[in-house]
Parts: sequence; structure tokens; C-alpha cells
Amino acid sequence: MIEWRASLAIGVEEIDGQHKELLQRFNSLLAACEGGKGIKELTGLLKFLDDYIIEHFRDEEKLQESSGYPEFEEHKKLHDAFIERIFELQNEILIEGIAVHHVLETNNILLKWLINHISVEDKKLGKFLREANA
Repeated sequence: MIEWRASLAIGVEEIDGQHKELLQRFNSLLAACEGGKGIKELTGLLKFLDDYIIEHFRDEEKLQESSGYPEFEEHKKLHDAFIERIFELQNEILIEGIAVHHVLETNNILLKWLINHISVEDKKLGKFLREANA
């Protein structure tokens, strides 16, 4: 399990709330895997990710544009790559059906996203926003 901690917060309540929700969903998948029910949990998580990607990335990108965030284009490319990977995974599942390797791959994708994107890239955005509002 990964615990939410203040160091992950970027300082924008709406965005931090969305990140917390993603973390909770990831933890639910981990717990389901530990209980041997990862395949069942994955279906709900992928549906959540469909909605999350649309809403969260839209909100975050709108915030970046409105604040003049200088790394907007690079940040958006990371979002687009994540969307593409999730869609590839979903298409693979449609073709093959859900298998254990899909659960493992989803865990890997989300863990990397939490570690590399939220705790690094989104933190840079938070720092920019705090400095712009100082």
C-alpha cells in the first residue's frame, strides 16, 4: 500500500483530491491482488481510469494554461503517453480477455505514474503555482 503524504500534494485542492482518489484506487487493486482478486478489481479500475484521465488531465492542463506554466507542452506529452498506454492496455484486454499479466502491467503503469509523474512532474507544477502566487 502507498500512503498519501503531504509531500505528494501540489497545493491545489482539486488536483490533490484527484491524486488521492487515484492512490486509493491503486491501493484497492493492490489489496485485491493480495487477496487473489486482482482480475475482478481491474475491470472497475480501468473504468475509473477512463473517467479520471478525461477529468483530471483536463483540469490539470487547464490550470497549467491559465497560469502560464512554462513546461505545459512537455507535461501534456506525458499525459498523452499515459492515455495512450492505458488505451493500449484496454484494447489488449478487449482482444485477449483479462489475464493476470494485465493486472501486473496495470500495477506497474500506476506505480510508475505515482512515483515519476505525481511526485516529480506535478510537484514542479505545484512549486511554480506557489511561486506565482507568492
